[in-house]
Amino acid sequence: MAMAGDQNLEESYFEGFKRSPATKPPFTLGDVKKAIPPHCFQRPMIKSFSYLFRDIISVAILYHLATTYIPNLPHPLPYFAWPLYWCLQGFMFMAIWVLGHECGHHAFSDYSWLDDTVGFVIHSFVFTPFFSWKLSHRRHHLNTGSLERDEVYVPKRKSKRGSVALLFNNTMGLILTLAIKLSLGWYIYLSINAAGRPYDRFASHYDPQSPIFSDNERVLIVLSDIGLLSMIYMLYTWATIQGFGWVFCVYGGPLMVMNAFLVTVTYLQHTHLSLPRFDDSGWNWINGALSTVDRDFGFLNKVFHNVTDTHVVHHLFSYLPHYHAMEATKAMVPILGEYYQFDKTPFMLALWRESKKCVYVEPDEDGEKNKGIYWYNYKY
Repeated sequence: MAMAGDQNLEESYFEGFKRSPATKPPFTLGDVKKAIPPHCFQRPMIKSFSYLFRDIISVAILYHLATTYIPNLPHPLPYFAWPLYWCLQGFMFMAIWVLGHECGHHAFSDYSWLDDTVGFVIHSFVFTPFFSWKLSHRRHHLNTGSLERDEVYVPKRKSKRGSVALLFNNTMGLILTLAIKLSLGWYIYLSINAAGRPYDRFASHYDPQSPIFSDNERVLIVLSDIGLLSMIYMLYTWATIQGFGWVFCVYGGPLMVMNAFLVTVTYLQHTHLSLPRFDDSGWNWINGALSTVDRDFGFLNKVFHNVTDTHVVHHLFSYLPHYHAMEATKAMVPILGEYYQFDKTPFMLALWRESKKCVYVEPDEDGEKNKGIYWYNYKY
């Protein structure tokens, strides 16, 4: 029996929201682009580097403050100071990850070689295989919303949900699922393609022979692995000098915070009851790109370079730099109209709510008229 709080949550879920239109929109991508000021598509190298340098300096300052002052704090204050440092530094790791993501979309500068070089270095620093993820993420952008070909956060159809999903469909199961997702989910996805598109054999972002990649891309996967192995070697060398506990405190803790926010941000951008999904008979690129939602992460919107609240425009124009994305979003919203989705629900509440309600998708109720369109259905 649902508690009153749960009932109120379900009732308030739809307050201010309705299902996004799933039919082909009356505007074209060209119409949307014309509404956006032309300068928004410019990516001056100096401006992009200024954001990168700002983040690097912030990381260096936080590291200096933590390593200089926390060890000298009287007991038990370090037990409170280190987690605070992990959160703040984790925010900055996430900011650096976002800039690496931007490099992967060629939105950092006008030079592809520079974008790849910068992206490779900074993504390796935050333990992400740059080229591997860049290639699969590009395919995600090409197939967003497709139940057959999207690369990540592909929901199960009701007919294919297994007994495990039913087993975890309770409060304790949801807590356990979220704990695993937020702590290890990013690496589980990279390692075994969990929550990704199904392939006919084992798929991993670390495997050059993975079916995720084509033959002419496999050398880039090796290069991504070399970047990660180099980072592992540097961390191991550092640990032999300072100790593994010290390396965890200054690097591992922030990395875990970054991973948790990375999963939270990307999950919430693609998971909402108002968003449709499509099989091959109903999918087209622009409807798929519009089956995303902008979210409000409060002050973290700015810290994370607005990757949180400008995701819709990012899916339409992925080469548009982050520092123009808010202006571009405001310009395009009047064109998109009801095709644009924004949810200001606090992200922790939204994460719990979506994890509980967005379990599987079912075909549209009017299957004759809306063939190939699927929706999340929260009623088990």
